[in-house]
Amino acid sequence: QVQLVESGGGLVQPGGSLRLSCAASGTIFDIAVMGWYRQHPGKERELVATVSSYGMIQDADSVKGRFTISLDKVKNTVYLQMNSLKPEDTAVYYCTADVCAITPCSRYIEVWGQGALVTVSS
Repeated sequence: QVQLVESGGGLVQPGGSLRLSCAASGTIFDIAVMGWYRQHPGKERELVATVSSYGMIQDADSVKGRFTISLDKVKNTVYLQMNSLKPEDTAVYYCTADVCAITPCSRYIEVWGQGALVTVSS
């Protein structure tokens, strides 16, 4: 069974920074993609940023130039460095990964973390 454990959420003032981490554990033979989504109260979950195992990054226009995603393939950990935070970044941030847990890796499963609350407020 694969689990994702997020850390690093919390309260920060506008203009501040936070770094989220998400570590994958369990039986893992390969990870194709890891990334972050967020959900504002009463709204649908939306893409923040994802990174593939070969380094391709997708990120939302709303975070370009402020958030940086990175992947440590040895540690199976993805990071989200969030700078210049705004009140509208307040949300629950969810980590996700496409994981191969059975060889040969013909099938990948989508795994989600439990979420980390980020609150941007003065």
